[in-house]
Amino acid sequence: MRWWSAANLVSNAGTWMQLTVQNLLVLQVTGSAAMTGLSVAVQAAPGLLLGVAGGAVVDSWPRKVTATVSQAVLGTVAFVTAALVASDLLNTGVLMALAAVTGLIATVDGPACALLGNDLVEPRDVPSAIALGSVVHSVGRLAGAALAGSAVAWFGTAAAYVANGLSFLVVASVIPFLKPVPRPPRAGEPAAAAARGRGGRKRAAGRGGAREGLAFFLRRPRLVALAGITGVSAVFGRNYGLTLAVLVTGPLAGGAGDFGTVATVLAVGGTIGAVLAGRLRRPSVRLVAVMAACGALLQVAAGLSPSLVVLILLVAPMAVVESVSDTAGTTVLQTDPPAHLRGRVLGVWRSASTGWGLAGPPLLGLLMEVAGARGALVAGGLIVVGAIGAGALYHGRRGLLPRAIPVARPSSPEPSPVPSPARRATGATAGAEPLPEPVPVA
Repeated sequence: MRWWSAANLVSNAGTWMQLTVQNLLVLQVTGSAAMTGLSVAVQAAPGLLLGVAGGAVVDSWPRKVTATVSQAVLGTVAFVTAALVASDLLNTGVLMALAAVTGLIATVDGPACALLGNDLVEPRDVPSAIALGSVVHSVGRLAGAALAGSAVAWFGTAAAYVANGLSFLVVASVIPFLKPVPRPPRAGEPAAAAARGRGGRKRAAGRGGAREGLAFFLRRPRLVALAGITGVSAVFGRNYGLTLAVLVTGPLAGGAGDFGTVATVLAVGGTIGAVLAGRLRRPSVRLVAVMAACGALLQVAAGLSPSLVVLILLVAPMAVVESVSDTAGTTVLQTDPPAHLRGRVLGVWRSASTGWGLAGPPLLGLLMEVAGARGALVAGGLIVVGAIGAGALYHGRRGLLPRAIPVARPSSPEPSPVPSPARRATGATAGAEPLPEPVPVA
């Protein structure tokens, strides 16, 4: 856990160093804001169109090999970009090609790294490990954004890409030394597939492999409900970089520094929420729904904030409950499917999440044009609460939202030993190791 988390911290910092300067670089190369948006779409397109296929690849090959190769390739792309920037040879065509390659590799790298992290801990520790991954992601994001300015000021734009390339190589060099925890197959799961044997790989690699993951997802009511809750929350909430920026600089008459304060509070609240979520042992879709609804109600209150101080007091708990909701949802998503289908289920999720990630900002922008920043926050929050309430009524009457999804299946009735405070602080218990983040190594 310590090695994996440290590597992911370095990788996340490198990724956010690159992302901090990436849009500016694209704008400098193309001279067009429209082309900047197109580059984002080109990088996202593989996740939207090929997410299920990428998940099938993850189910077809050993995760350590898949994750190592994908991290090495992403590092190579970052180094190539840095060389082209430093030599002033980067043009629009090459830029788009690199964006497409990055998006294509990410369809495999994301689920591979997420599931590899889960393989490193006992099933009962998966929620805690995912929460630790969220903390690592948040800290890496803050560190990367802070380091980017200094690196670019001293060494130029190419330095951010070099740093990101090195961070990918750090992860790739650590993966071969990780030791997954052996697991017996779950009830109804083929032993060969659970052991990632040859038969499981052949079935996943076949033509029906990707379709099998999609069919499983659609037949699983709790996963469909989870997708509905997350999708409506992502489209009508969560885009606070857009809605809160307009609210702070518009109706609240603040400046860029004021929005920076709000963004920092959101990041700190998200980190606190991830730490609290680490205590989850029986995450459920119902918990995800309740937390998402609470976050939406706080969003409504934030839209009605009379001052910046009140807004800051509201966004802190808003970030906490949404972080708990995200961590619980990620745990359900990564532990509910049988082991031989998890890559494909995460692939389905990647396609869906890319879709609502692309649809959210334009829809919110249109809503703000019609109703303003306050109206968009209030209306969006009410839509989320209404959708979750309607879904709970529809599914709850049929018992489709389970009270809890156990992630641990003890082999004996004896209780597990309670970890010491020192071990609790690291997110690991005796005999258990690590886990990754809800957000793949980037």
